[in-house]
This record gives sequence, C-alpha cells and structure tokens, in this order.
Amino acid sequence: MPFSLLSDADAAGRLAALLDSAMDAIISIDERERIVLYNRAAEQTFGWRSDQVMGQPLSMLLPERFRAGHAAHVKHFAATGVTSRRKGEGMVLYGLRADGSEFPMDASISQIDTAEGKVFSVILRDVTERVKARQDLARFATEASAIREQEKTRVARELHDELAQSLTALKMDAIWVRDHLERDPAASAQKLADMLDMLDESVAATRRISADLRPLVLDDLGLVPAIEWLVQNFTQRHGVPCALDIDQSLDLGEPHATAVFRMVQESLQNVAKHARAHRAWVRVARERREIVLEVRDDGAGFETQAARKPQSLGLVGLRERAQLLEGTVRIDSQPGQGTRVQARIPLPGADA
Repeated sequence: MPFSLLSDADAAGRLAALLDSAMDAIISIDERERIVLYNRAAEQTFGWRSDQVMGQPLSMLLPERFRAGHAAHVKHFAATGVTSRRKGEGMVLYGLRADGSEFPMDASISQIDTAEGKVFSVILRDVTERVKARQDLARFATEASAIREQEKTRVARELHDELAQSLTALKMDAIWVRDHLERDPAASAQKLADMLDMLDESVAATRRISADLRPLVLDDLGLVPAIEWLVQNFTQRHGVPCALDIDQSLDLGEPHATAVFRMVQESLQNVAKHARAHRAWVRVARERREIVLEVRDDGAGFETQAARKPQSLGLVGLRERAQLLEGTVRIDSQPGQGTRVQARIPLPGADA
C-alpha cells in the first residue's frame, strides 16, 4: 500500500514500530524538556519503562551534575536554528539509569518545528565498552612504556654488575700476569686459569641477558624449540612443574611466531608472580585455520570480573597482542580453582 494512502493512525503505528526497531535509544522532548517519545532501545538502555518517563523531564535521565549544562545547551541549540548538531565531541556525556548507575554515551540532537512547537530528538548509544577499551589501551600503553624502562634499567644494571665488573677484574688480572709472567710462571698459569673461568661466567651471563631480551633459539630453530626452552626455563627458575603439549610440526612466520611466544611467556610470568601454583600446563596446537594456545595452572585463581589492580598490566597485554593479529583471548578463573588462559589466532592466509 503506498505510504500516501495510509491513515494517520496507520502512519503513526508504522513510525512507532520503526522507532522501536532501532538499535539506538531515541528520545524526543518538547520545548519544556518533557519527554514525548521514548523507544524500546531507550527502555533497555536506561531501565525505565515508557509509561514511567513519558511527560517527565529529560533531566531524570542525566546525572545531577550535568543537568544545568544540558538545559543551557538545549536553549542555545533551539536559538541557533541549526537542524542537527553533534554533541560530545571532545568530551564524555553520561546518562543515568533507573538503578542509579551512570554510563558514558554518544549523542546526536536534532530539532523540528511542529504545530505544538519545537520538538528535539536525541539519538543515544551506550559506549561503555568502547570507553573502557580506550582507557585500557591508554593505560596499557603507559604501563608498557614504564615496563620497558624498567627492563632497560634491569639490563643496564646486570651489564654493569656482571659484565662490567668481570671485564674490569679481567683487565687487572691481565696486567698482573704481564708483570709476573717471567718471575712467577706457576702463579701466572693459575691466574690465567682463573681468568678463563671468569670468561666462561661472563659468556654465560651475556647469553642469559640476551635470552631474556629475545631468545636466539626463536630465530635460529623456530617456535617449537623456543617454547620448549621457555617451559623448561620456567620450571628451573620457579620450581613449578610445567607439562607441554605442542604440535611439533608447527612452523609460523613473523609476526605470528613472536606473538605466540610472547603470549606463552607472559602467561607463565603471571603464573609465577600471582598464581602460587603447584603445577602448570601449556598447549599450543593448530585447530583448523587457527593457532590455539592455552596456559593453565592449579593456583589461587581470581575473580575475572573484579577491577584490575592499579599499575598492573594484568591480561590487557595478552588481549592486545591477540587483537593485533585479529585473534581473541578467553580467561577462565575462579578463586581457589586455578586459571586458564586461552588464545585463538587466525593462521596467516586463513581467509583465503
């Protein structure tokens, strides 16, 4: 049936159905800022039923500290004659739910002239997850930078305390041998033997510092030996037995190999720092067109919905690494029941 032949009641009903099908909250107010339209998405967003808000001031949906500013904005907007305007650019708007909780939102506003006066319509979208993700990303970037600086400081200290001091001692011993070689050959030979032992220790320290930064086995032998080395090193350092189940045929190029290696490394570091575990398990496998890595422990566990501790990267870094490769991370944990971290990363060329 052509729209022009619809009755006013039919047109109003179709418009109401259209507004109720919208995914964004749509609210209209009159010039007195009384609510005259409130769709189903608005009910879900704010928690108030339509019959509870119709005819009520829009301010009931705003935190009290924003109400005066909003009223001034509406008056200014009505006076400008501009038909639409984006609100919230450069700032965060907040709504107030029926349960008293606040949430960030995007909002756009428009106005039309009717026989009863101006009607202002606002389209709202809850952006809690977007704002949280942005805040987590900014916090991750800040804290990751701080951790890099801490790592540089640690490496510099180890270079000074171990290598620099050893080289200084070797120089002094070399001078001693030069001065005593002819007069005391036996003592010089013993000194040379001690110097060789110190050189062996310095080489081992150099390799350890280098491996902490990036294990050469990852570049030289590939991902599987690198993860085997990582698991063995974890057990030796922390005394926690760790079982490894890995697809021996797995061969990944960059950046996937480094991402998988670092995610296993960071997960095991979390086990060592926080879990108080007696055992751990690592699994890396190919499942269809994905790489699946899983790190489990039988430790203390935690409440996954609890707020992240300040100055702690937590699991944000793992999620960030996975997202860079269009992957996902799932965390399963309960206090006293251990933790399981599972990441799924699409294989290169999986779309093809």
